[in-house]
Amino acid sequence: MMPIAFRAPKKPSTFGRIRRHVSTTQRPFRLAVIGSGPAAFYASSKVLQKHPDTFIDMYERLPIPFGLVRYGVAPDHPEVKNCQERFEEVAALPNFNFIGNINVGVDVSLKDMKPHYDAFLFAYGASKDRELGIQGEDLEGVMSARAFVGWYNGLPEYSHLKPILERGDDAVVIGQGNVALDVARILLSDVDRLRKTDMPEYALELLSRSKISKVHAVGRRGPMQAAFTIKEVRELINLSNVNFSPIPNELFPADLKALPRPRKRLAELLLKDHPINSTASKSFTLDFLLSPTTFNASSPTSQKLQSVEFHQNIYTDPSDLSNPSASIHPSSPPQNLTLPATAAFRSIGYKAEPLPGMSDISVPFDSKRGFITNYLGRITSTSNSASPISMPGLYVAGWAKRGPTGVIASTMEDAFSTADSLIHDIETGSPMLNTEEGSTGLGWEGLRKETEGRGVQTTSWRDWLWIDHLEKEEGKKLGKEREKMTSVEEMLGCLE
Repeated sequence: MMPIAFRAPKKPSTFGRIRRHVSTTQRPFRLAVIGSGPAAFYASSKVLQKHPDTFIDMYERLPIPFGLVRYGVAPDHPEVKNCQERFEEVAALPNFNFIGNINVGVDVSLKDMKPHYDAFLFAYGASKDRELGIQGEDLEGVMSARAFVGWYNGLPEYSHLKPILERGDDAVVIGQGNVALDVARILLSDVDRLRKTDMPEYALELLSRSKISKVHAVGRRGPMQAAFTIKEVRELINLSNVNFSPIPNELFPADLKALPRPRKRLAELLLKDHPINSTASKSFTLDFLLSPTTFNASSPTSQKLQSVEFHQNIYTDPSDLSNPSASIHPSSPPQNLTLPATAAFRSIGYKAEPLPGMSDISVPFDSKRGFITNYLGRITSTSNSASPISMPGLYVAGWAKRGPTGVIASTMEDAFSTADSLIHDIETGSPMLNTEEGSTGLGWEGLRKETEGRGVQTTSWRDWLWIDHLEKEEGKKLGKEREKMTSVEEMLGCLE
C-alpha cells in the first residue's frame, strides 16, 4: 500500500482523568460507538469536545465510514455531504479509533465487548425498509426505494441489482417523503446532469438506457400532510424537459395565510401555474389520497409488473385539509384507480432492527415502533417517559433512538442531545458498564487478537483514507468527483 501524507491532528486540550463511579481507577473513559453515520460522528464530536481524554472506538459493518451520508444522500446533492469534513476532523484526533469491516453482534459479540468499555453508544441507523404487505409486491419491477437509492449510490449490498428501467415508460413511487422525490428526480434527470457526480458508472450506464418518462409519486393523504419539503419539490419542477402536472385546488385549504410559513410556501409553490413545455418528453405527477391495494402482472402467468391499483381516500373531516395529522378513510362507495407502471418503488420508510446479542446485555428494543427504548438518549428498561429506568452505560442516538425520521440537521441535534446525557453522567459519576476494579478498559485492544484470529479482516481510518484517495484518482480520469468502490472485496483488495 502506497504511503499517504496525512495532516497531523491537533493536540487536544488538557483534561483531568474522568472520575469513575465507585472505582478508584484513574484510567481514561472508553466509549464504544456502534455505527459510523452522522449520529455516530456528531455524538462523538460533542463528547470529545467536552472530554478530550475520552477514548472512542467506532465500529462499522462496512470497511468504510459515513453511513447514509455516503449511501443515502442523492449524488446531485453534494453540499449535503459537507458534514464529512467535520467528521474527518473528529477522526484525526489521537483518542479516536475507527474499526471497519466488523459486524457487531456477528464478528464480535456485545457480551465479549462489554468488559472492555465503560459505555456503549448505539448509532447504527435503520437498515431495513418497510413493506406494504399487498398482493404482487414480489413482482419483477417492484423494489424498495432504499434498494434503488443504495444501488445508484454504490452501496455494496445493492450494487448488483438491475432495476427495471427499460421495459416501459411509466413508473410509480409509493410514498411522498424526500426519498421518494429523490427517486423521481433521478429517474427523470438527464443523465448528463449526473455524470460529474459520484454516482457509479454502472448506474449512469443503465439510467442512460432508461425508457421511463412518466413518474407518479403517490401519497395516501393530501399535500398538506406530505413529508416532502419545498427544496425537493422545486428541484423536480425545475428539471429541464419535464412537465409538472397541476394539483387540484380543492386539496388545499382556502386560507393559505393561516398556514405555518413553511407549509404556506410549499402550498404556494404547488398551486403556482407552472408553464407547460410543449417539447418536453417527460412528466411528473403528485397524486394524493390514494392507497395501493395491488401490484398487477401483465398476465396471469407473468411475473412482470404492468400496473398498480389504488383505492381512493377521503378526509374523515373535510375541513381538516391543513391539519398535518389529518385522518383519512376509504371512500364510500369504493373508488379505485389503476396507474400503468413497469417499475414501482416502495418508499414508505425504513425501520431499525435489534443487533444480534442485544438481549444478552439487556438492551431493550421496541419492535413495534422500531427503535431502542430510551429517554433523552439513555437506554431505559421501560418506554414510560414519566418514570424511565436508565441502564448504566448504555446510550443510543439517531434513527435507532427515535425511528427513521428527519434529515442530517435533525440527526445532529438528536446526537448532541444524547452526548449531553452521556457527558452529564460522566461528570456526575453515574454508574457505567464497568465500575468494578477488575474491568479492563482496554477497548478494541482487548478484542483485536481474538477477533482477527477468527479471520475477521478489519480496516482502519488510514485504510479509509487510502480508499478515498484511490476513488478520487479514478474519478479524475472520468471527469467526476470520485468513482466509488462498490464491493467489499474491491475495498479490501486495494489494501493488500
